[in-house]
Amino acid sequence: MKNKVKITKDILILDLIEQNPALTEVLTQDYGLHCIGCMAASMETLEQGALTHGMTEDQINKMVDELNKRSDK
Repeated sequence: MKNKVKITKDILILDLIEQNPALTEVLTQDYGLHCIGCMAASMETLEQGALTHGMTEDQINKMVDELNKRSDK
């Protein structure tokens, strides 16, 4: 059984997608983070990407909670 790693706002976007490919749609459709294919995804954390797209800290924290809930499925 694969160990689940808790998603934090400090995870690199590329690492998040590689570990949880099913969350790609959540990031793009629900949160408008289309940086999945961007070169920055390998260097930018989830928080950095979200801030770049105008999200607040509260929105980022809610997104991280949602990603963790959906990664458990």
